[in-house]
Amino acid sequence: MSHGYALPSLRAQRAPAELDGLLLWPALGLLLLGLVMVYSSSIAMAEGSRFTGHQSAYFLFRHSVFLAIGLIAGITAFQIPLRLWQQAAPWLFVTGVALLVLVLIPHVGRSVNGAQRWIGLGPVNLQPSELMKLFAVLYAADYTARKLDDMGSFLRGFGPMALVMVLVGFLLLKEPDFGAFVVILAIATGILFLGGINVRIFGGLVVLLAISFVIMIWASPYRRERIFGFMDPWQDAYGKGYQLSHALIAFGRGEWFGVGLGASVEKLFYLPEAHTDFLLAVIAEELGFVGVVVVVGLFALLVQRCFAIGRQALVLGRVHAGLVAQGVGIWLGVQGFINMGVNMGLLPTKGLTLPLMSFGGSGIVANCLALGILLRVDYENRAMMRGQQV
Repeated sequence: MSHGYALPSLRAQRAPAELDGLLLWPALGLLLLGLVMVYSSSIAMAEGSRFTGHQSAYFLFRHSVFLAIGLIAGITAFQIPLRLWQQAAPWLFVTGVALLVLVLIPHVGRSVNGAQRWIGLGPVNLQPSELMKLFAVLYAADYTARKLDDMGSFLRGFGPMALVMVLVGFLLLKEPDFGAFVVILAIATGILFLGGINVRIFGGLVVLLAISFVIMIWASPYRRERIFGFMDPWQDAYGKGYQLSHALIAFGRGEWFGVGLGASVEKLFYLPEAHTDFLLAVIAEELGFVGVVVVVGLFALLVQRCFAIGRQALVLGRVHAGLVAQGVGIWLGVQGFINMGVNMGLLPTKGLTLPLMSFGGSGIVANCLALGILLRVDYENRAMMRGQQV
């Protein structure tokens, strides 16, 4: 039905604002809710630490700065066409590998709790593994798009990517950062699978990875302790089961509607890493089952939109863009699932933050960059469907 001649022109003028609201608003909702909960979960720690100058808003201020930087970075990333991201993908990946090497150099990398994962840059710390997740998405999508005709071949299709992932995995395990290794591996294998890798090769890869994970866990005493602590945290509630037992107490105290924003007891020096790895436990205690369902629902909607936008790009013949969007969905979905599973006692304790929500500058900036690129994929999809040049 015709609506007059002025409407197409008006739509063309408004094109930059035509974004997927079901992607944009859940993402902003998670970022803002994360800001509130980081403040709530960190007040006691900030007030009781000399490192923070006993300032209750210390983590709120830093997280706000990181969030502002991340939003600016995301808006900037949105302005860059996907073809330029594809051209830059190999160089960004090489940069990521170089940073992973750099962080292992003594007096360059900063060690915290036995893990050397950060590079000190004045008042802030850069965590290369967080940026590497984004670079892995871009590189794996670019590699798969270029090698579509070789996806059935082990040597030409899978072999080169496998060697690269072994190198990245070796560097991450030297830090050690097993959680980041799992996420990056999931990103790479997921994109290869979506790109049409031979089913037998993929099946063999899954079996090989399962065996490798069992060996890595069994060969590492501290990983074995985490597995046993996860299976029965109450057996050693003051030792290897300490974090999980207090996370479960937080979930139990929250019941249906929570004890109220700011009223958590577990964040009062009982639950370690309350503003980072165990933020969801504080959400469960203060906002209850309803709050957790809202967070899970927003993540589910976000991941669903990633795959829907990616599928639309593939239908339009934009293979690289489609795989990038779905790769971001794999990243947010897998990391979010692992973090939630750890908080609920469904998975062994791992040092992985909740994407878009937990405190951490590198993670927030990397997440916002990924969202900016994802929105760009959606924008270019819509422009192509309107017959516009991108």
